[in-house]
Amino acid sequence: MRALVAVEVGEPDEVLRLESRPVPTAGAGQALIRVQATPVHASDLHVVRGRYGFSPGFPAVGGYMECVGRIEALGPDTGGGLRIGERVVVAAVPAVPGPRVAGTWQEYLVADTHRLLPVPGRLSDSSACQLAVNPLTALLLVNRELDVQPGEWLLQTAAGSTVGRLVVQLAGHLGIRTINVVRRRDAVAEIKALGGDEVICTEDEDLLQRVTEIAGPAGVRKAVDCVAGHLGAQVSQALAPGGEAVVYGALSTHRQTDPAALTVPLSARSLIYETKVVRGFWLNRWFGAASPADVLDALCEVRTLVTDGVLSIPQGRPFPLEDFAEAVSFAEAPAHGAKPLFVFDDGRDRDEEGSV
Repeated sequence: MRALVAVEVGEPDEVLRLESRPVPTAGAGQALIRVQATPVHASDLHVVRGRYGFSPGFPAVGGYMECVGRIEALGPDTGGGLRIGERVVVAAVPAVPGPRVAGTWQEYLVADTHRLLPVPGRLSDSSACQLAVNPLTALLLVNRELDVQPGEWLLQTAAGSTVGRLVVQLAGHLGIRTINVVRRRDAVAEIKALGGDEVICTEDEDLLQRVTEIAGPAGVRKAVDCVAGHLGAQVSQALAPGGEAVVYGALSTHRQTDPAALTVPLSARSLIYETKVVRGFWLNRWFGAASPADVLDALCEVRTLVTDGVLSIPQGRPFPLEDFAEAVSFAEAPAHGAKPLFVFDDGRDRDEEGSV
């Protein structure tokens, strides 16, 4: 089988190699999956660079988050009613600490059956292979981590990002009011059209002043931040006394290597005297801490939200594995608007339901 392998830590365009490897065998409680589509996430590339929260040990097959495929074989002692030929999402997000499934950038992989979620035929491969990371992150942030209630304000940065847009959609569905922070003036109309209640453009607006104008004296008690740095610090300052902010990304530090830049310069006075809370969220660690039943429940909820059209996942751009250099370049291009997907098509699924 073909597999895209990172031979060592480094820039993806320098260390990724297309290799031929033997098809793995499913063990007890596992399934062999024939991969149909798998995304190229920024976090996948940061793992290759050695800049993420874990290292798989190199050389390693790339792709560490999610994919969609069909069950090719089942190992012994597999329950859950799964059957050969069934199309499933593989939640390949590594649990930290703990074991992980093999990288998804290969034609076949082995996964524990409790990491598999059957998906309906009306859900395309493009949507299905992106279920287990971004939509799940949005759901967990809003419903589990912050438990935002209908009518409450939720402040979020990077509203134009994939997760940010999903948060806007989910909040609208739940009756939550959103204050959405963007960098560019031309992004304001996009977020408004998506259902964002208020949009702050840091290009020409003061975040603290605008939050006060929008939320009034009561302020904002809940926020999610995907930028960190100076903007993340402003988010914590904008919180009402007793408010809580969850930091789940650090876009301001993208490709940074200076440790001093990888910070959120918080105000001690604001934290102490207004008893605010700023804490982190990492999907990998959630997978490691949650029970298999909780993981499955959350994934099932996400599947329903996407299938019912509450959450919309943009159509990905397919690339054959051989064009990995172009796919990586596309993944890092600014404002490309689509997620690159490695697709594996041997002809058997061209006329079947659920194609990309």
